Amino acid sequence: MANASASPTPYIEHSNRHQGIAFLIMAAIFAIGPLVVYPIFLMKVMCFALFACAFNLLIGFGGLLSFGHAMFLGTAGYAAAHSAKVWGFTPELSLLFATLCATGLAVVTGMLAIRRQGIYFAMITLALSQMVFFFYLQSPFTGGEDGIQGVPRGKLFGVIDLSDNLPMYLFVLTIFLSGFGLIWRIVHSPFGQVLKAIRENEQRALSLGYDTDHYKLVAFILSGTVAGVAGATKSMVFQLASLTDVHWSMSGEVVLMTLVGGLGTLFGPVFGAAVIVTMQNYLAQLGAWVTIVQGIIFVICVLAFRRGVIGEIANFIRKPL
Repeated sequence: MANASASPTPYIEHSNRHQGIAFLIMAAIFAIGPLVVYPIFLMKVMCFALFACAFNLLIGFGGLLSFGHAMFLGTAGYAAAHSAKVWGFTPELSLLFATLCATGLAVVTGMLAIRRQGIYFAMITLALSQMVFFFYLQSPFTGGEDGIQGVPRGKLFGVIDLSDNLPMYLFVLTIFLSGFGLIWRIVHSPFGQVLKAIRENEQRALSLGYDTDHYKLVAFILSGTVAGVAGATKSMVFQLASLTDVHWSMSGEVVLMTLVGGLGTLFGPVFGAAVIVTMQNYLAQLGAWVTIVQGIIFVICVLAFRRGVIGEIANFIRKPL
């Protein structure tokens, strides 16, 4: 009995060690990546990877499927672009302002959507996202279908010129690793454990005295906030905020990224985002056929990798050799 009670500790240490090694490998790849890959492409990967990680926090660990997460990405993108170009905010202030806008939107939409579960929750988030989309389509400050173009990157803290790709890359890398670290901490905290319990059996969590609606609302707000950070960063990198980032298809893409990499895994969304962004960039000459190719790859991943690519690797590592 003593050995049985002590067995979880070595497993947890074993899992944490593997995750620590994976984090170092990921950080090293992104650190040396600009030496062999175009920095703008890698910055795009990191922005979408952070977006996918934020979405995975909600669905993978909270069990809540949102079809409207693009509204946080796009809202923060518009807020950062407008504040930098029109109001002359510095990059750090633009990022902070955009994050607060995404957080505020997450609070409002979360309080409305969290009242329902399952497919009803998903449909409510989709409806709210479409309302946000049409608001930005009609609002004069967004530039309509043209978007906000020529957004200045500015100088970080008034000193570091982000117009150069190298400082900008280091800035994006810092944001990505910080956001990923935040999600890691949330998942491994007591709050994260309660989220997993709600995902597995909400009624049991209720019987244990947990206010499940409160936990789900907080998870929704945290997910929307991190997604907003990704959107603000993306608009600064490409110096553009457009309707593409708030369109419903973007919400579909982040679902695809998460499922391909591995739902409920920490590193799966990063891998999935890298795969999808790579396909979009290097298969762009196929035109509309890119969507078909993505669909085929998605079907193959669902059939061959039921847990996602990273999920299958993690499951294999857990098995005794």
